[in-house]
Amino acid sequence: MDIISGIPPFSIFFSYSRQGFTLIELIVVIAVVGILSAIALPNMSDFLVKMHVDNQVTEIQRLLLTARNMAINTGKNTTVCPLSNGVCTTNWQNEISIFTNGANDNNKYETPTDELVKVKEAIKTGDKLQYAHKSVTYSPAGRLVAPTVVSIFKYCPKDKTDISRGIDLSISGRSYISADIDSDGKDEDRDGNEITCI
Repeated sequence: MDIISGIPPFSIFFSYSRQGFTLIELIVVIAVVGILSAIALPNMSDFLVKMHVDNQVTEIQRLLLTARNMAINTGKNTTVCPLSNGVCTTNWQNEISIFTNGANDNNKYETPTDELVKVKEAIKTGDKLQYAHKSVTYSPAGRLVAPTVVSIFKYCPKDKTDISRGIDLSISGRSYISADIDSDGKDEDRDGNEITCI
């Protein structure tokens, strides 16, 4: 305390602490963040693509399950295919539709006898959805009317074919999502063949 006035010195009221970073500290922090980003970003990119592929494959399997359930519940053949002017095509990149068939051709959607159940939006540009057949048609028993052989859907992301996944479709109408059976980082179908895109 100041002896004369009885007031504490000025320095007790105000503390002169240093705030902020020095230039060297800032440069070190930026360098560390840059190194961590360089390591993490490529892995993050693969992770995001893998998540997108997983979502698309799951959505396609849900579409197949919906069609199978619809066939069983309505007692009508139900078809899954990419439609163009009411006719099934082989361009699986486009919107994919589910519709019930009256007594008509399973590869045509005709109103008012057929009912459009659901439409899935087209896949991301650059990605591929490959399937060797024009359509998938379920009978009221839940079995496949077409195709009459075991078949597989393949989803192949652009520039990342190692992350491709598939859906095996059995004649009984059941669908199975591919898995990495041999732990090599690539999915295989139920016969152990790697999912490869053309």
